[in-house]
Amino acid sequence: MRIQTHTQLDGLTSGISVSAFAQAIAEAAAQNEEIAAYYRSTGFQPIWTDNDEASTARRSALFRAMKRAPDHGLPDYDTAAVMRQLEGVASLRDLGRLEVAMSQLFVAYAQDINSGVLTPSKVDSGIVRKVPRKSGTTLLTALADADPHHYFKTLPPKAPEYARLMKEKLKLEGLMANGGWGPTVPAKSLKPGQSGAAVVALRNRLIRMGYLNRSASQSYDAAIQTAVQLFQQDHGLTADGVAGASTMAQINQSLQNRLGSIVVAMERERWTNFDRGDRHVWVNLTDFSAELVDHGRVTFATRSVIGKNQHDLRSPEFSDVMEFMVVNPTWNVPRSIATKEYLPMLKRNPNAVSHLKLIDSRGRVVNRSRVNFKAFSAKSFPFAIKQPPSKRNALGLVKFMFPNKYNIYLHDTPSKSLFGREVRAFSHGCIRLSDPFDFAYELLSKQTADPEGKFHSVLNTGRETRIDLDQPVPVHLVYRTAIAPVKGRVNYRRDIYGRDAKLWQALQNAGVALRGAEG
Repeated sequence: MRIQTHTQLDGLTSGISVSAFAQAIAEAAAQNEEIAAYYRSTGFQPIWTDNDEASTARRSALFRAMKRAPDHGLPDYDTAAVMRQLEGVASLRDLGRLEVAMSQLFVAYAQDINSGVLTPSKVDSGIVRKVPRKSGTTLLTALADADPHHYFKTLPPKAPEYARLMKEKLKLEGLMANGGWGPTVPAKSLKPGQSGAAVVALRNRLIRMGYLNRSASQSYDAAIQTAVQLFQQDHGLTADGVAGASTMAQINQSLQNRLGSIVVAMERERWTNFDRGDRHVWVNLTDFSAELVDHGRVTFATRSVIGKNQHDLRSPEFSDVMEFMVVNPTWNVPRSIATKEYLPMLKRNPNAVSHLKLIDSRGRVVNRSRVNFKAFSAKSFPFAIKQPPSKRNALGLVKFMFPNKYNIYLHDTPSKSLFGREVRAFSHGCIRLSDPFDFAYELLSKQTADPEGKFHSVLNTGRETRIDLDQPVPVHLVYRTAIAPVKGRVNYRRDIYGRDAKLWQALQNAGVALRGAEG
């Protein structure tokens, strides 16, 4: 890709030429300090617009990446405008402006594919994740010193999940261009033994989705029931083989919606494109699960309960580091809960929630009979509320701490029945674990030969006790409605908080589009 220029562009080493070229770069880069800083640091030397082998290779690598950007669910970067500039160079000033335009194109692409198109918190206030973003100066410097074709390959996330999601994206786009999954099922629910047009539609859709071998059956037979069970397992539903209302709602999801989930999941992978830790905790809110991962392999998994789908109660998304656990914890009731939930109860009946203690500003337990609760508002309420350690404690018998300003942690709970629910969004934001003792044993297994014995020796004292982790463990609270396992089909989960719908709309606003047309 040789740049054809006017003869006056030859001999950039002349003082006048260098000055004109440098001035054009300085002016064109004035609106982007990171790019301007790079060129100042190199004395305004070009990296794109020379006709040497290195510049030619960079241009080739850049335009090849632009062509493949839609595979990654990235926006249209308007490479046509840059191509027009390239073809129309007639002066050194044109060449300088082209040089900056190509750097701008590269930096936009490199930042997007490496750490995401969107700023998470601008889309939803519950996504408080901090995304490490490489500066334009850093990216240009690295490119200038590297083999460009190899360097471009290092930019996307290296997590295997990202590659699996992209493979599924390309597959679904091809399927969408060829009619998708066919007609939706015209029924609110179906069950084994039924027959008719709706069952035939269910059969055909399951075949197109890959859950059922070709069949001419007109009835909801054992084969269809097994296919429905497999579908339910892949979608976080109760696997009873009955196509009830919640199952049918998922079966009738459009291929376009599933593609949107894939693209959003790829964006979320770019947000977590950093070292997650050889050992880390992975909490997927939409899956109501918590896992302990060692060197890429899940070594422990349990069900979880997440925050209610209400304002200020939804569990946030972020990463932090677990430093310790507290056995036999005291529950220090957050002020928001104390004033919004408990104060109205105490106004009606001073003896309500008798298992909780009122504490004054000097740390003394308050005699309720001497308090006129009706005299206080949420703002003026002067007491703290605590629940001492016990099996009835709202935190159960252990909590796992990764200190953060959102006051979120993992913990036990006395409300065990909730783990049997299909949708488990009931907490005030913290993550409740179905098997907290087993989780504690796994965490302690790295620092003691008898983790179970160690844990119970502390538990049996009945006293609140902190156990530090010798090796702190990163914790990642994530939200993935599309999950690509190592083996098997891609799994999908419901957008319980509506966050992915917001993200997909924001990505579309940023220029991301699906290829193919659903039939």
